[in-house]
Formats: sequence, structure tokens, C-alpha cells
Amino acid sequence: MIEAQGLTRRYGELTAVRDVSFAVAEGEIVGILGPNGAGKTTTIRMITGFLPPSGGRVTVGGLDLFHQPSKARREIGYLPENVALYPEMRVGEYLRYRARLEGMGRSDGRQAIAEVLDRCLIADVERQIIGTLSKGYRQRVALAAAILHRPSVLVLDEPTVGLDPKQIIKIRELIRELGERRTLLLSTHILPEVEQLCGRVLIIDRGRIVAEGTPEELRREAQGHPQLLVTVKDAPAEAAEVFAALPGATAVTASGENGRLTIDCEVGHDLREAVFRAAVERGWVLLELHERAVSLEDVFVRLTTRDELTAAAADDDAAAEPPAGAAADDDPAAGGDQEVPA
Repeated sequence: MIEAQGLTRRYGELTAVRDVSFAVAEGEIVGILGPNGAGKTTTIRMITGFLPPSGGRVTVGGLDLFHQPSKARREIGYLPENVALYPEMRVGEYLRYRARLEGMGRSDGRQAIAEVLDRCLIADVERQIIGTLSKGYRQRVALAAAILHRPSVLVLDEPTVGLDPKQIIKIRELIRELGERRTLLLSTHILPEVEQLCGRVLIIDRGRIVAEGTPEELRREAQGHPQLLVTVKDAPAEAAEVFAALPGATAVTASGENGRLTIDCEVGHDLREAVFRAAVERGWVLLELHERAVSLEDVFVRLTTRDELTAAAADDDAAAEPPAGAAADDDPAAGGDQEVPA
């Protein structure tokens, strides 16, 4: 439904996004993660047509966003990170105005407005002036405006920022429901939100995609050798030696906490039963025995930190090379460079 090919964006000598390519299928919810300054928002602005790329292309439902912008953008609903609303307008008035901008007829517009007022939990403030609303309500008004014209693609940049816990639950339910019938691209800093909503994740760092896959695939790839966390009550001194001798154990580390040990295992070996039996045979009391799970946060930190170190080394190497090696990336003809930030 939405496809980005070789997206690049340069501001003078600074390359904010470099050769980013991915596709999102119909009915798929894909999350974009990245540290501040990684290029997430720049990528989203190019995908939604708010920022011209220096190179690459975007298609939405087979329509080229930059050659057929009007048709392609009708298929996109966009909720930016920093919502721009008209503070002097009432909520209902603003939505009617947006419906007219989208070319909706009066009858269709009334029906669509009634739907989004209910689905975005803002029916109770329909006649209230937007400037008097809390940040959470303004966020929901902006989301209502984004889905008002029933787009086939939704691009949401930090959609739950500023909401209270109850509102977050409701909006997440709405996003999940919308994703069943639409293509949805979600950028957020809330990692549990990505795990709850997204079937696939893109991690962007320093303007490049450094990882892509389902949350489970990313965790499994980052896991490496499995580990067991074991806590033995009043652990005897020989506990580490006993567990290290088990077939499939490669190392045992004492964490310094009360009887807690970390057992590194060979790939494909589940030592939980062996650890349990070894403890029972010696009369030890096990307070904890489980596999150490790698969280999406662990994956995120590991990938972005590693990429930062690698990029720093690459920059040092590049500094020693003659400038001619960078010609392909600096050639304006290669990507129709646009150097004026939008």
C-alpha cells in the first residue's frame, strides 16, 4: 500500500536521511523507532508529502506521491508530532472546515464528523473552543481530523503524547481497530506501545534503517546465547561451580545480589530442568528460575549504540580519504537536491 524507495534528504552538507527503503502492506501496522535526531520525523514528512526528498520516491496505493501529489495525498491521513490547530475555532466548526477542505459533501461530512467525534472521544467538547482544551483533547481533535476523510493510509507521529492513562488505552484501541482496515505507520518513543500495536518494527539511527522485523524476531536476533536467571536462598559457595558443570552451560556469573546467578547456555539448550534437579538433590531452595527475556528496549539500545560507535569509526576513516570518494552522494543530479528545510 505504501512504499518508500531510496529516500534521502540533505540539508546542505548534512544528510538527515540516507537511502531509506521499506514497504507497508494493506492492513499492516508498522512502528518506526529511533533516538532523537535519527531521522524519523524527516522520513515521515517525506512519506506524507510535506517535505520533498533529495532523492528516492514514495508510492501510495500505486500512486507516485511526487508526480501525482493530489491523488496520492487523498489516501493519507497524517497526525504530526506538533499538532497545528486553529485555537479560536470550536471543535465541530474545525472539523466541518476540514471536511470542506477534503472535498466532502455536506451529508457525507456530517456523517464522517459524527463518526470521528464518537471514535476519538471528543463528542463532549464538540462546541468548545479549541484553545481552551487540554493538550490531550487537542491531540484527539487532531487525530479526528486525520481520519475524517477515511484515508487508506494513516501516518501517526507520537499519537498518544499528552494523554492520561485512560485516554491512552482508548486511543490504542482505536489505532488497533483502524489498523485492521487501513495501512498504518506509527512513530513513537513509547516502546510498550510498539509491542502492543505493531506487527513489524523499523529502527532508524543516523538516517539509516539499522534493523527491521517483528518485535519477536528482533528480540530473538539480539538474544544470542540464552541465559537463565537463578536465585538460590542462602546460596552456598559451590552453587556457581555446580551449575557451571551442567551440560550446555558455558558460564555462570554471580550478580552480587542475594544468591542470584546468571547462567549462560549454549544455543538450543534449555537448562531449567537440570538446574531444578541439581538444586533439589542438594536441598537448595530455588527462589527464582527463568529465562532472561530480551526486551525491545534492550534491542533498541544495543542497535543504536552499536551503530553510533560504528558510524563514528567510519567517519574517522572517511576523514582520512580524499574527498572524491563522496562524489556520488553530493551530486545534485543524482537526487534533485532540495536544500531549503521545510
